[in-house]
Amino acid sequence: MRENLLRVGVKMLHEGGFTGTGIKDIVDAAQVPKGSFYNYFENKEAFGKEAIDYFFDSGVEKLRERLSDENTRPLERLRHYFESRARGFRAGGYAKGCLLGNFSLEVADHSTLMRERLCAHFRTWSGLFEACIEEAQKTGAIRNPLPPAVLAPFLLNSWEGALLRMRAEKCDAPLNQFIEVVFESLLV
Repeated sequence: MRENLLRVGVKMLHEGGFTGTGIKDIVDAAQVPKGSFYNYFENKEAFGKEAIDYFFDSGVEKLRERLSDENTRPLERLRHYFESRARGFRAGGYAKGCLLGNFSLEVADHSTLMRERLCAHFRTWSGLFEACIEEAQKTGAIRNPLPPAVLAPFLLNSWEGALLRMRAEKCDAPLNQFIEVVFESLLV
C-alpha cells in the first residue's frame, strides 16, 4: 500500500505540483482509505520527502549505468543523456519538467525536510556528471581546464534552467540551445 501511494502520488505531484495535490486526491487515486495514508506518512510534508526520494531512486540506477557505460565514450554518454531527455520532454508536450526542479521552486523555501532531500539528490546527480566529465577530460575529449567539480554543477544548473524555459515557452528551443552550447563550446 505504501508503494502504491508513492507511485500514484509521485505521478500526481509531478502533474499537479505539491500544493495543487491534496492527500485526498492521492488516496482516492491510489484507491486506499485516507486513514491508511497516515499509517505510512506523518503528514503531507513527510510524504513529499518520501516522494522526492522515490522519484529520484526510481531513475538513478539507470542514469548511473548510462553515464558509466564503458562501451560509449564519456562525452557521448553525456550528450546522449541530454538528447534522450530532450526527446522525452518533446514527446510529453513540454509539460511537467523535472520533479526535483519543480519541488525546488515550490517547496524549498518552506520545508527544510524536503529541501535537504532535494539537495542530496542534486549532489548525487551532479556527482554522476562529474565522474563522466572527469573521465572525458582524462581522455582529452574535454579540453576545458575547469575542474569537473565546477563543470558538473554548472551543467545541472543550466539544464534545470533550460527546463524552466522549456515549460514557459512550450518548445524545445531552450533544450536545443543548452545542448548546443554545452557540447559545441563548454565541453570541448
